[in-house]
Amino acid sequence: MKKIRTAILGCTGLVGRQFIRLLDDHPYFELSFLSASPRSVGKRYGDAIADGLPADISEKTASLGIGEPTAAAIAGSGARVVFSALPAGIAGGLELELRQNGLVVFSNASSHRMDERVPLLIPEVNAPHLELAREQLRVHPGFIVTNPNCVVSGLAMALKPLTAFAARAATVTTFQAVSGGGRHGVAAWDILGNVIPYIKNEEEKVVGETKKILGTLAGKRIREHGLEIFPSCSRVAVKEGHLQSVSVEFSKPANEAEIAGALSAFAAEPQRLALPTAPRHPILVQEYADRPQPLLDVHAGEPAAARGMAVTVGRLRCRGSRCSFFLLVHNTVRGAAGGSVLNAELAVSQGLLAGVDRG
Repeated sequence: MKKIRTAILGCTGLVGRQFIRLLDDHPYFELSFLSASPRSVGKRYGDAIADGLPADISEKTASLGIGEPTAAAIAGSGARVVFSALPAGIAGGLELELRQNGLVVFSNASSHRMDERVPLLIPEVNAPHLELAREQLRVHPGFIVTNPNCVVSGLAMALKPLTAFAARAATVTTFQAVSGGGRHGVAAWDILGNVIPYIKNEEEKVVGETKKILGTLAGKRIREHGLEIFPSCSRVAVKEGHLQSVSVEFSKPANEAEIAGALSAFAAEPQRLALPTAPRHPILVQEYADRPQPLLDVHAGEPAAARGMAVTVGRLRCRGSRCSFFLLVHNTVRGAAGGSVLNAELAVSQGLLAGVDRG
């Protein structure tokens, strides 16, 4: 197949760099336009990264120029698919403009996640929700698909196979890496040797987004799942990887063997289709008593293109109708850029980009 011409917005940030890594020589997408903040406009991508390019980025991608983050510049570049790593305050209006210009936007920003007609997508969990993109096309020339908050990307994945056991409530405490706040999100002086037990708006996102993702598509809207979720979110001095302590209450007693079996056996449409960025096993259950750990497990996932895309679960304990475990999700891969790329791959497989011009 001819590759689809693609743009990345916010290409120099932490999530933007992951988009670059994942889309460099991707089988479906051809990088053709990059944008970033005004201080980077006009530079080669390789020259705009002050701390140096990763060794696995091609010279072709390193040589791409950085353009202005405007709808006119992006549409004029010939790009038809856009991956957005912009801050929510900038992304909201621009993504709507791009949709009106007939572009397809796969966004990591939070601006449109809770819009009624916009899919909030984890392909293994709620692939049928992609139908909302078709509903957008009845009204607009293009469409927007979002991926969730980085905590939710791991939490909803682990909860999905457990809904079969009549899960009623989940309590989650997070230990979130500093990279979740961006390169300048938390000053080193504030986080070193410290835990910050508050992240603005994070707990609200965990509740609302998880309930939407686990919900059911009913006609043209999502009926939220009834699972009660009680989150407490904190920032810790870890570079990458959001660790979460999760306790799930079921309507009847559960045992460790059946819960571990359901988590380990979980697979869905991306695995059946062998999408390029899909991990063969989206949930990995660790048997070691002291795992998962960010330093050891954050890059879980096979094949190589899916490194960082698997969610790791460990320390599974059940007593009566409650099971507790730790889970780890790579916040800038599965929880951000990788999740968005997988959304786009699923859209290709569903024929949603069939009418998109290709390079």
